Amino acid sequence: MRSRPSHHLDPHSEFVLDTHELGRRAGSMREVRRQLSAPPDWGLELVKVPPGSPVELDLRLESVMDGVLVSGTVTAPLSAECGRCLEPIRTELSAAIQELFSYQPDPEDEEASTLDGDLIDLAGLLRDAVLLALPLNPVCDEDCPGLCSGCGARLAEVGSEHRHDQIDLRWAALAGLTPPSTDPDDNGKTSPADVPGAADPKTQES
Repeated sequence: MRSRPSHHLDPHSEFVLDTHELGRRAGSMREVRRQLSAPPDWGLELVKVPPGSPVELDLRLESVMDGVLVSGTVTAPLSAECGRCLEPIRTELSAAIQELFSYQPDPEDEEASTLDGDLIDLAGLLRDAVLLALPLNPVCDEDCPGLCSGCGARLAEVGSEHRHDQIDLRWAALAGLTPPSTDPDDNGKTSPADVPGAADPKTQES
């Protein structure tokens, strides 16, 4: 949420527009194209506009009865991680903006955008527009299958036949036991030597 600035704006800031040439006669219009550097707070956990990257503004300023209407688009590069396979993503964002900057503060709405003399501060407007346009769960491809739950490999690379033999933990302790003898002469009998604690018959005779 944006709040009204408590200090005068810096006319040299790249986020500040001077509307002096526009005048305050309703119906006046001016187009503005500008490139600025992205600040460090345009981003979410998995996706962001890289700080310092070039941001393109294509705006139209219109003088109306109550103030100056700013409309247009903001275009910026995006750096993200796929929410399924964590692969890096490089793409571009374009967001529409529109805001009325009033000539006089509204005592009933402290968050209303207001001109500072002839100056307009675009920082809050642009940040809100960019953050709202960011994908919450970016993906490298709509059909991205994600990662293998067994080894973490990208399923898009290892193929759909990639499998792991899953052993039930309840039976894992039995995996190393020697299987029963398949010798037909044994007839399924267990020798005394296989029985823990059983004495050797020859030992008993002696």
